[in-house]
Amino acid sequence: MVLTLNAKSVRYWPGPSVRSVAGPLVRLLRGASLTLVAAAGLGRWSTAAEPMPFEFTRMVAHWSDYGHADYLPFIEEARPEIVQVGFYGAHFWSLAHTPQYNGYPVNFPLQGLVKLGDWFEDLNGKLHARGTKVVGHFNVEFLVGDPGSPEGPRGFFKFYRDLWDEDVLGAKPVDDPLQLLERNADGTPIANRTYAIGGMSEYWACLRNPAWQQVLKAWLKHGVDRGLDGFVANYFYRHNCLCEHCQAAFRVYLKDRFNAQELQEHFGIVDIDRHQFSEIVSWHSPAESTPLRREMLRFSQISNKQVFDEVFVRYGRALKPDLIVAQWNHLGDFAQIAGDERCLLPGELWGRDETYAWYSTGDAANKTDLTRGILGEGTLQARYIRGALNDRPFTLGKYEATRIRVAIAELSANGGAPMGFYTQFTDPLARREIVRYYRFLERHDAIYRGNDSHAEVVLFFPRLEVHRGDLAALENFRQLGLALLNEHVLFDVVTDDHPQDELSECYQAVVTARDQPDAVRNRLPQLRSRFTAPTTVRVSASRPAGSDREIDLHFVNYNRVEPPRETDGTLPIEHGIENERPVAVSGIKAELLLPSNARVRAVRFVSPESAESQQIESRMENGRLYFELPEFLVYGVARIELEQ
Repeated sequence: MVLTLNAKSVRYWPGPSVRSVAGPLVRLLRGASLTLVAAAGLGRWSTAAEPMPFEFTRMVAHWSDYGHADYLPFIEEARPEIVQVGFYGAHFWSLAHTPQYNGYPVNFPLQGLVKLGDWFEDLNGKLHARGTKVVGHFNVEFLVGDPGSPEGPRGFFKFYRDLWDEDVLGAKPVDDPLQLLERNADGTPIANRTYAIGGMSEYWACLRNPAWQQVLKAWLKHGVDRGLDGFVANYFYRHNCLCEHCQAAFRVYLKDRFNAQELQEHFGIVDIDRHQFSEIVSWHSPAESTPLRREMLRFSQISNKQVFDEVFVRYGRALKPDLIVAQWNHLGDFAQIAGDERCLLPGELWGRDETYAWYSTGDAANKTDLTRGILGEGTLQARYIRGALNDRPFTLGKYEATRIRVAIAELSANGGAPMGFYTQFTDPLARREIVRYYRFLERHDAIYRGNDSHAEVVLFFPRLEVHRGDLAALENFRQLGLALLNEHVLFDVVTDDHPQDELSECYQAVVTARDQPDAVRNRLPQLRSRFTAPTTVRVSASRPAGSDREIDLHFVNYNRVEPPRETDGTLPIEHGIENERPVAVSGIKAELLLPSNARVRAVRFVSPESAESQQIESRMENGRLYFELPEFLVYGVARIELEQ
């Protein structure tokens, strides 16, 4: 049974939010086969395969330094709810026993499969004692090693042939590890030497291979036995693998999608049951895309999701019902077809049954050039993920070691959980600010935990057009998003496979990726909230979970003193929080459109840089609330408390 709830009340009308209505219903009907879906995809709850959402607002992740003497004291100070640390997939089993155990990418503190496994188990217990849940990194297919060398098999192949412990992992699925690998057209394993760790090659296991799925399940159980609360799966790729498993699975996929006549007319495939594909690509250049190649990419992403569900959701949660599961994916500046592990995944599978989402922005959001209006931000990406993931927790993995405060602030302001990577606790200045900001989030937990977006306009992400291979609308989406951010419009991002008529009930204006920025500016509703602020400030709004008694306005200030330019006019690469150098902002004025018949009790301003909240003078006029913010450095929140 599916129950759909109208989400109007989340936006403008005083009354219970969708979460506040659905939560008690789910608790009342727990155990029934019920899914509750908010109108326009604004929230999702389930008591079937998917557990109640696990909400969190603060996390840290480390691939190095987790053996440092200050690591646990830092966790005690910052008090994150999730610690993403440790390795339990192919990186562990490929490298823990090798002389390269303490190098990139895993930086293990000691050598040996058993010794290191015991060490991680001890670390997990110490983290639990400090009140945090532990999520382990789980490389699902990237294998380091050589099947043969003068000293015999190395890396993963040494582990599989000589070090596999059946008392711990069960019986080997196959005798020869070469049977597990992705294959080229000539049958040879797909291999690279991009990293050449210890002079070893890189191979790729095929996720569609049932024997490899058994390996993953054995590794997953080992991690659960070591005390993990969950896993984040990384290296979740599919290459141009032409093994028997991929050939067979792709034939089944095409038969389910097209009849015999369509296969011949569209793709020139006469006999699908006997057809041998010369390529089954995954990511590829959009300029070289074809309808068949997009079917290959769609198949790759659907079948990867099927394997994820089989291993992590069904098997993992059979072992541990509350297992936290997530994927480490990549988005950059909305790279599609050539990037993003979910770019062609059908909407109904996008993040289904996953606890949270990790999306790396790469180098697309870690540099500023303020004279050109480049803020080095992930605001638009955050709003897209929030909408596509139905408002479950997410984080952005920004490769940002300098602007620590703004990286935390932009996620908190847009429904995410800071901060992903680069929590530089070994740097005293960075550690001080991380602790300061995380304590602020904890102190004002009611603002953030499971909150609802409060927006007046919705911008469509052109998912349908991307699926058709048309990326022109994607560039327009970027420009529209930037224009709305610069205009300080309160807007959400929702994928365009949601019904527009439902969305029009929740927002004052609907903007599609086919609209032109200049035309949209004239179409924006006159009766909307307005803010007088520089374009180096981003504004968003939310409501506390289940509450119609408060609206929170978030202000993130990206202005900073940039370093002197190089002789060629470019800005140098910076490292270290001492180079963040934010410039305080003052004089921001707000004109907030209030819900009908709302009355304001108080307006208070809170900021990580201020120990106490400040009461702000305000006035109401014709359903609008007017006030001016005090000066702040990077992040501030205006809490508008409404009369009951």
